[in-house]
Amino acid sequence: MPSQEDLGKADVLDGKMYAVLAYLSIFCIVPLIFKKNNAFVLSHGRQGLVLFVAEVATLVISIVIPIVFRPFLFILFGFSFWGMVTAIRGQYVELPVIARIAEKITI
Repeated sequence: MPSQEDLGKADVLDGKMYAVLAYLSIFCIVPLIFKKNNAFVLSHGRQGLVLFVAEVATLVISIVIPIVFRPFLFILFGFSFWGMVTAIRGQYVELPVIARIAEKITI
């Protein structure tokens, strides 16, 4: 994932709202389609995609085993909020576990 120095100020300013959108559920696809040449948006978009898939999987599993998986759902929502806050600030943060999975996604 890119370091803060690798991200140009123009990329950050141009893609800040798209980066925030990356953490809003199914809308994570929008930045990956429209801003795939922006490193700042792409890094947030990959993490948002991993979070979305994890949230859907956890939601489906929590229907069967509600007590065990509902806390995971709240943790994933917390990661989404954390990602949105850092995107609004124009920063990039590697979310624990999520970032390692997101690095493997090629777009």
